Amino acid sequence: MYDYIKGSVTELTPTSAVIDNHGIGYMINISLSTFEAIQNSKGEIRLLLHEVIREDAWVLYGFMEIRERYMFRLLIGVSGVGPNTANLILSSIPVTELEMVITSGDHTRLKNVKGIGVKTAQRIIVDLKDKIKLNDDTLSIQPDVFTSGNDVYEEALAALTALGFARPQSQKVLKRIFDADPLVKVEVAIKKALSMM
Repeated sequence: MYDYIKGSVTELTPTSAVIDNHGIGYMINISLSTFEAIQNSKGEIRLLLHEVIREDAWVLYGFMEIRERYMFRLLIGVSGVGPNTANLILSSIPVTELEMVITSGDHTRLKNVKGIGVKTAQRIIVDLKDKIKLNDDTLSIQPDVFTSGNDVYEEALAALTALGFARPQSQKVLKRIFDADPLVKVEVAIKKALSMM
């Protein structure tokens, strides 16, 4: 699975971007917030990716922020919410506001998104309410959700085990680090973990 792409933007619309990477143009679906973040970018940009493989196509979704990608992944885990619907939700409601909508149980706000009915809005809230907590205006996903598939966590864990530390001990220390700061950078996480071993 692709994790991110670096390259220059050759085409850009509010819903998609074509990124030139070594002479190959990758068409990537984006949300409005990602569009706004990259529309004035000059030179090389970096987009985090989520790949969806269907029978008829391989589709890439791109995000400027890790918070938005994690919310996207949470949304597509809800029954009845596909990648295009998740992208539409993220285009209609900014991540920080969406977090508050879900935790407060405001299904009316979700229902106002095109294509989202009452049942789907309620299902999103029921499924995700306990997986998101408000924390100083930051999206903080509960540790079991956050660390599963978190590339920074996995990279830090791999580095610690490569240095000879036991995997269970490394996981325990990293969990504490990511609980305190879910958006910690890999090198910072490794340094903190080494000081805590």
